Amino acid sequence: MTTGQAKTVLILKPRGFCAGVVRAVEAVERALEQFGPPIYVFNEIVHNRTVIRDLEARGAIFVRSLQDPPAGARVFFSAHGVSPQAWNAARARGLQVIDATCPLVSKVHMEARDYIRRGFSLIIIGHREHDEIIGLLGEVPAETPVVETPEQADRVEVAHPERVAYLTQTTLSLDETGEIIARLRARFPRIAGPKAQDICYATQNRQTALKAIAPEVDAVLVVGSENSSNSLRLVEVAAKAGTPSYRIDGVEEIQPEWLAGVTTLALTAGASAPESLVRQVVAELQRRFGFENVRETGAIEENVRFTLPAAVAAKA
Repeated sequence: MTTGQAKTVLILKPRGFCAGVVRAVEAVERALEQFGPPIYVFNEIVHNRTVIRDLEARGAIFVRSLQDPPAGARVFFSAHGVSPQAWNAARARGLQVIDATCPLVSKVHMEARDYIRRGFSLIIIGHREHDEIIGLLGEVPAETPVVETPEQADRVEVAHPERVAYLTQTTLSLDETGEIIARLRARFPRIAGPKAQDICYATQNRQTALKAIAPEVDAVLVVGSENSSNSLRLVEVAAKAGTPSYRIDGVEEIQPEWLAGVTTLALTAGASAPESLVRQVVAELQRRFGFENVRETGAIEENVRFTLPAAVAAKA
Protein backbone atom coordinates (compact mmCIF):
# COMPACT_ATOMS: atom_id res chain seq x y z
CA MET A 1 0.00 0.00 0.00
CA THR A 2 1.17 3.54 -0.71
CA THR A 3 2.94 5.29 2.17
CA GLY A 4 0.85 8.09 3.61
CA GLN A 5 -2.40 6.68 2.26
CA ALA A 6 -5.37 7.26 4.58
CA LYS A 7 -6.22 4.17 6.56
CA THR A 8 -9.30 2.37 5.27
CA VAL A 9 -11.72 -0.17 6.75
CA LEU A 10 -13.64 -2.25 4.22
CA ILE A 11 -16.77 -3.66 5.88
CA LEU A 12 -17.77 -6.79 4.03
CA LYS A 13 -21.27 -7.45 2.84
CA PRO A 14 -22.87 -9.83 3.69
CA ARG A 15 -21.81 -10.27 7.31
CA GLY A 16 -23.31 -11.03 10.68
CA PHE A 17 -26.66 -12.57 11.50
CA CYS A 18 -28.06 -15.20 9.15
CA ALA A 19 -31.76 -16.00 8.90
CA GLY A 20 -31.50 -18.92 11.31
CA VAL A 21 -29.85 -16.77 13.97
CA VAL A 22 -32.36 -13.94 13.49
CA ARG A 23 -35.18 -16.47 13.94
CA ALA A 24 -33.70 -18.05 17.07
CA VAL A 25 -32.79 -14.83 18.85
CA GLU A 26 -36.08 -13.13 18.01
CA ALA A 27 -37.99 -16.19 19.21
CA VAL A 28 -36.35 -16.05 22.65
CA GLU A 29 -36.92 -12.29 22.86
CA ARG A 30 -40.60 -12.71 22.04
CA ALA A 31 -40.99 -15.55 24.54
CA LEU A 32 -39.54 -13.33 27.27
CA GLU A 33 -42.01 -10.57 26.31
CA GLN A 34 -45.05 -12.84 26.02
CA PHE A 35 -44.51 -15.25 28.90
CA GLY A 36 -42.05 -13.39 31.10
CA PRO A 37 -38.86 -14.77 32.62
CA PRO A 38 -37.50 -17.22 33.29
CA ILE A 39 -37.23 -18.82 29.86
CA TYR A 40 -34.82 -21.74 29.73
CA VAL A 41 -32.55 -22.45 26.77
CA PHE A 42 -30.85 -25.82 26.26
CA ASN A 43 -27.29 -25.03 25.15
CA GLU A 44 -26.42 -21.60 23.73
CA ILE A 45 -29.22 -20.36 21.48
CA VAL A 46 -26.48 -19.20 19.08
CA HIS A 47 -22.72 -19.18 19.52
CA ASN A 48 -22.08 -15.57 20.47
CA ARG A 49 -21.02 -14.31 23.88
CA THR A 50 -22.67 -10.90 23.55
CA VAL A 51 -26.01 -12.33 22.44
CA ILE A 52 -25.99 -14.78 25.36
CA ARG A 53 -25.19 -12.05 27.90
CA ASP A 54 -27.93 -9.80 26.54
CA LEU A 55 -30.55 -12.54 26.74
CA GLU A 56 -29.40 -13.55 30.23
CA ALA A 57 -29.86 -9.96 31.37
CA ARG A 58 -33.48 -10.14 30.14
CA GLY A 59 -34.24 -13.36 32.00
CA ALA A 60 -33.10 -16.23 29.80
CA ILE A 61 -31.41 -19.10 31.66
CA PHE A 62 -29.01 -21.25 29.66
CA VAL A 63 -28.65 -24.86 30.75
CA ARG A 64 -26.50 -27.79 29.60
CA SER A 65 -28.82 -30.47 30.97
CA LEU A 66 -32.56 -30.96 30.52
CA GLN A 67 -32.66 -31.99 34.18
CA ASP A 68 -31.90 -28.40 35.22
CA PRO A 69 -35.20 -26.61 34.37
CA PRO A 70 -38.19 -27.24 36.64
CA ALA A 71 -40.65 -29.84 35.37
CA GLY A 72 -43.12 -28.23 32.97
CA ALA A 73 -40.93 -25.18 32.25
CA ARG A 74 -40.63 -23.55 28.83
CA VAL A 75 -37.38 -24.61 27.19
CA PHE A 76 -35.86 -23.54 23.88
CA PHE A 77 -33.84 -25.89 21.74
CA SER A 78 -31.02 -23.93 20.13
CA ALA A 79 -30.48 -23.07 16.47
CA HIS A 80 -27.97 -25.94 16.22
CA GLY A 81 -30.60 -28.63 16.75
CA VAL A 82 -30.70 -31.50 19.25
CA SER A 83 -30.82 -35.27 19.20
CA PRO A 84 -34.00 -37.38 19.39
CA GLN A 85 -32.79 -38.39 22.84
CA ALA A 86 -33.00 -34.74 23.96
CA TRP A 87 -36.58 -34.57 22.68
CA ASN A 88 -37.43 -37.71 24.64
CA ALA A 89 -35.84 -36.32 27.80
CA ALA A 90 -37.85 -33.11 27.46
CA ARG A 91 -41.11 -35.02 27.00
CA ALA A 92 -40.37 -37.21 30.01
CA ARG A 93 -40.14 -34.11 32.21
CA GLY A 94 -43.16 -32.38 30.69
CA LEU A 95 -41.09 -29.49 29.39
CA GLN A 96 -42.79 -27.06 27.01
CA VAL A 97 -40.33 -27.13 24.12
CA ILE A 98 -39.99 -24.24 21.69
CA ASP A 99 -37.85 -25.50 18.84
CA ALA A 100 -35.52 -22.83 17.44
CA THR A 101 -33.53 -25.27 15.29
CA CYS A 102 -32.44 -23.59 12.07
CA PRO A 103 -34.51 -25.03 9.19
CA LEU A 104 -31.28 -25.75 7.31
CA VAL A 105 -30.07 -27.90 10.22
CA SER A 106 -33.46 -29.63 10.38
CA LYS A 107 -33.00 -30.46 6.70
CA VAL A 108 -29.75 -32.31 7.48
CA HIS A 109 -31.49 -34.29 10.24
CA MET A 110 -34.22 -35.33 7.81
CA GLU A 111 -31.61 -36.36 5.25
CA ALA A 112 -29.84 -38.49 7.87
CA ARG A 113 -33.04 -40.29 8.83
CA ASP A 114 -33.84 -40.90 5.16
CA TYR A 115 -30.43 -42.38 4.35
CA ILE A 116 -30.53 -44.66 7.40
CA ARG A 117 -34.06 -45.78 6.52
CA ARG A 118 -32.85 -46.72 3.03
CA GLY A 119 -29.99 -48.81 4.37
CA PHE A 120 -27.04 -46.52 3.68
CA SER A 121 -23.88 -46.35 5.75
CA LEU A 122 -23.43 -42.69 6.59
CA ILE A 123 -20.34 -40.50 6.90
CA ILE A 124 -20.76 -37.18 8.72
CA ILE A 125 -18.40 -34.35 7.72
CA GLY A 126 -17.99 -31.87 10.54
CA HIS A 127 -16.53 -31.13 13.97
CA ARG A 128 -17.45 -33.85 16.45
CA GLU A 129 -17.66 -31.54 19.49
CA HIS A 130 -19.87 -28.93 17.81
CA ASP A 131 -23.47 -28.77 19.09
CA GLU A 132 -24.81 -29.29 15.58
CA ILE A 133 -22.92 -32.55 15.11
CA ILE A 134 -23.75 -33.76 18.63
CA GLY A 135 -27.43 -33.38 17.79
CA LEU A 136 -27.07 -35.00 14.37
CA LEU A 137 -25.24 -38.03 15.75
CA GLY A 138 -28.33 -38.83 17.78
CA GLU A 139 -30.14 -39.59 14.52
CA VAL A 140 -27.67 -42.22 13.27
CA PRO A 141 -26.14 -45.53 14.43
CA ALA A 142 -23.43 -45.25 17.07
CA GLU A 143 -20.73 -46.48 14.69
CA THR A 144 -21.30 -43.63 12.21
CA PRO A 145 -17.93 -41.94 11.63
CA VAL A 146 -17.31 -38.20 11.80
CA VAL A 147 -14.68 -36.92 9.35
CA GLU A 148 -13.03 -33.61 10.22
CA THR A 149 -10.08 -33.49 7.80
CA PRO A 150 -9.13 -34.65 4.30
CA GLU A 151 -6.63 -37.04 5.87
CA GLN A 152 -9.38 -38.70 7.88
CA ALA A 153 -11.36 -39.11 4.67
CA ASP A 154 -8.51 -41.23 3.33
CA ARG A 155 -8.82 -43.63 6.28
CA VAL A 156 -12.52 -43.76 7.15
CA GLU A 157 -14.22 -47.16 7.05
CA VAL A 158 -17.92 -47.98 6.80
CA ALA A 159 -19.97 -51.15 7.11
CA HIS A 160 -21.40 -50.94 3.59
CA PRO A 161 -18.87 -49.25 1.27
CA GLU A 162 -20.99 -50.09 -1.76
CA ARG A 163 -23.95 -48.20 -0.28
CA VAL A 164 -22.64 -45.12 1.49
CA ALA A 165 -23.69 -41.47 1.75
CA TYR A 166 -22.28 -38.31 3.31
CA LEU A 167 -23.81 -35.31 5.05
CA THR A 168 -22.10 -32.16 6.33
CA GLN A 169 -22.31 -29.67 9.14
CA THR A 170 -23.81 -26.42 7.86
CA THR A 171 -20.97 -24.11 8.96
CA LEU A 172 -17.86 -25.62 7.39
CA SER A 173 -15.14 -24.30 5.09
CA LEU A 174 -16.27 -24.59 1.49
CA ASP A 175 -12.77 -25.43 0.25
CA GLU A 176 -11.88 -28.02 2.86
CA THR A 177 -15.29 -29.67 2.68
CA GLY A 178 -14.96 -29.86 -1.10
CA GLU A 179 -11.59 -31.58 -0.70
CA ILE A 180 -13.00 -34.04 1.82
CA ILE A 181 -15.88 -34.91 -0.49
CA ALA A 182 -13.50 -35.35 -3.43
CA ARG A 183 -11.39 -37.79 -1.42
CA LEU A 184 -14.47 -39.69 -0.31
CA ARG A 185 -15.61 -39.95 -3.94
CA ALA A 186 -12.19 -41.32 -4.90
CA ARG A 187 -12.56 -44.08 -2.32
CA PHE A 188 -16.31 -44.65 -2.71
CA PRO A 189 -17.17 -43.81 -6.35
CA ARG A 190 -20.89 -44.45 -5.81
CA ILE A 191 -21.15 -42.34 -2.64
CA ALA A 192 -24.44 -40.44 -2.40
CA GLY A 193 -24.89 -36.92 -1.07
CA PRO A 194 -27.62 -34.33 -0.61
CA LYS A 195 -29.18 -32.86 -3.76
CA ALA A 196 -28.21 -29.40 -2.53
CA GLN A 197 -25.12 -29.09 -0.35
CA ASP A 198 -25.69 -28.80 3.37
CA ILE A 199 -23.34 -25.86 3.98
CA CYS A 200 -25.73 -23.00 4.53
CA TYR A 201 -26.13 -20.02 2.21
CA ALA A 202 -24.84 -17.57 4.83
CA THR A 203 -21.65 -19.53 5.48
CA GLN A 204 -21.04 -19.74 1.73
CA ASN A 205 -21.73 -16.05 1.14
CA ARG A 206 -19.50 -14.79 3.94
CA GLN A 207 -16.61 -16.97 2.80
CA THR A 208 -17.10 -15.97 -0.84
CA ALA A 209 -17.13 -12.25 0.01
CA LEU A 210 -13.98 -12.60 2.09
CA LYS A 211 -12.15 -14.64 -0.56
CA ALA A 212 -12.72 -11.82 -3.06
CA ILE A 213 -11.18 -9.13 -0.87
CA ALA A 214 -8.62 -10.89 1.35
CA PRO A 215 -5.74 -10.80 -1.19
CA GLU A 216 -6.20 -7.03 -1.59
CA VAL A 217 -5.98 -5.99 2.07
CA ASP A 218 -3.26 -5.95 4.72
CA ALA A 219 -5.22 -7.72 7.44
CA VAL A 220 -8.67 -9.08 8.31
CA LEU A 221 -10.70 -8.82 11.51
CA VAL A 222 -13.51 -11.32 12.05
CA VAL A 223 -16.10 -10.51 14.70
CA GLY A 224 -17.30 -13.72 16.32
CA SER A 225 -16.99 -15.90 19.40
CA GLU A 226 -14.39 -18.64 19.82
CA ASN A 227 -17.02 -21.40 19.65
CA SER A 228 -18.57 -20.02 16.46
CA SER A 229 -17.62 -22.50 13.74
CA ASN A 230 -18.42 -20.20 10.81
CA SER A 231 -16.38 -17.36 12.39
CA LEU A 232 -13.36 -19.64 12.76
CA ARG A 233 -13.75 -20.71 9.13
CA LEU A 234 -13.60 -17.05 8.05
CA VAL A 235 -10.28 -16.65 9.83
CA GLU A 236 -9.03 -19.71 7.94
CA VAL A 237 -10.25 -18.35 4.59
CA ALA A 238 -8.22 -15.17 5.03
CA ALA A 239 -5.17 -17.06 6.25
CA LYS A 240 -5.35 -19.34 3.22
CA ALA A 241 -5.18 -16.22 1.04
CA GLY A 242 -1.97 -15.26 2.84
CA THR A 243 -3.54 -12.38 4.75
CA PRO A 244 -3.10 -12.04 8.53
CA SER A 245 -6.50 -12.61 10.15
CA TYR A 246 -7.75 -12.29 13.70
CA ARG A 247 -10.99 -13.24 15.44
CA ILE A 248 -12.36 -10.94 18.12
CA ASP A 249 -15.39 -11.09 20.37
CA GLY A 250 -15.34 -7.32 20.83
CA VAL A 251 -13.26 -4.16 20.70
CA GLU A 252 -11.38 -4.99 23.91
CA GLU A 253 -9.63 -7.89 22.13
CA ILE A 254 -8.04 -5.82 19.34
CA GLN A 255 -4.25 -5.91 19.73
CA PRO A 256 -2.35 -2.82 18.49
CA GLU A 257 0.45 -4.95 17.04
CA TRP A 258 -2.04 -6.57 14.65
CA LEU A 259 -2.62 -3.20 13.01
CA ALA A 260 0.96 -1.94 12.89
CA GLY A 261 1.66 -0.97 9.29
CA VAL A 262 -1.88 -1.87 8.19
CA THR A 263 -3.35 0.64 5.76
CA THR A 264 -6.32 -1.30 4.41
CA LEU A 265 -8.26 -3.56 6.76
CA ALA A 266 -11.18 -5.85 5.97
CA LEU A 267 -13.84 -6.35 8.63
CA THR A 268 -16.45 -9.11 8.60
CA ALA A 269 -18.58 -10.98 11.12
CA GLY A 270 -19.70 -14.55 11.61
CA ALA A 271 -23.34 -15.52 11.21
CA SER A 272 -24.06 -15.30 14.95
CA ALA A 273 -22.38 -11.93 15.56
CA PRO A 274 -24.73 -8.92 15.92
CA GLU A 275 -24.28 -5.80 13.81
CA SER A 276 -23.93 -3.74 17.00
CA LEU A 277 -20.53 -5.37 17.60
CA VAL A 278 -19.40 -4.54 14.07
CA ARG A 279 -20.33 -0.90 14.60
CA GLN A 280 -18.48 -0.80 17.92
CA VAL A 281 -15.36 -2.18 16.23
CA VAL A 282 -15.57 0.40 13.44
CA ALA A 283 -15.87 3.22 15.99
CA GLU A 284 -12.84 1.88 17.88
CA LEU A 285 -10.79 1.57 14.69
CA GLN A 286 -11.57 5.19 13.85
CA ARG A 287 -11.03 6.60 17.35
CA ARG A 288 -8.05 4.60 18.53
CA PHE A 289 -6.26 3.45 15.42
CA GLY A 290 -6.85 6.26 12.92
CA PHE A 291 -8.82 4.41 10.27
CA GLU A 292 -10.45 7.46 8.72
CA ASN A 293 -12.10 5.93 5.67
CA VAL A 294 -14.91 3.43 6.17
CA ARG A 295 -16.80 1.89 3.33
CA GLU A 296 -18.90 -1.18 2.65
CA THR A 297 -17.95 -3.63 -0.08
CA GLY A 298 -19.55 -6.74 -1.54
CA ALA A 299 -22.28 -7.46 -4.05
CA ILE A 300 -24.01 -10.54 -2.57
CA GLU A 301 -27.57 -9.80 -1.47
CA GLU A 302 -29.33 -11.95 1.13
CA ASN A 303 -33.11 -12.02 1.33
CA VAL A 304 -33.68 -15.29 3.22
CA ARG A 305 -36.27 -15.21 6.01
CA PHE A 306 -37.57 -18.01 8.22
CA THR A 307 -40.90 -18.00 10.04
CA LEU A 308 -40.82 -17.96 13.83
CA PRO A 309 -41.68 -21.06 15.88
CA ALA A 310 -45.46 -21.35 16.25
CA ALA A 311 -45.37 -20.94 20.03
CA VAL A 312 -44.20 -17.33 19.70
CA ALA A 313 -45.42 -16.48 16.20
CA ALA A 314 -49.09 -16.96 17.15
CA LYS A 315 -49.10 -13.92 19.39
CA ALA A 316 -46.81 -11.76 17.26
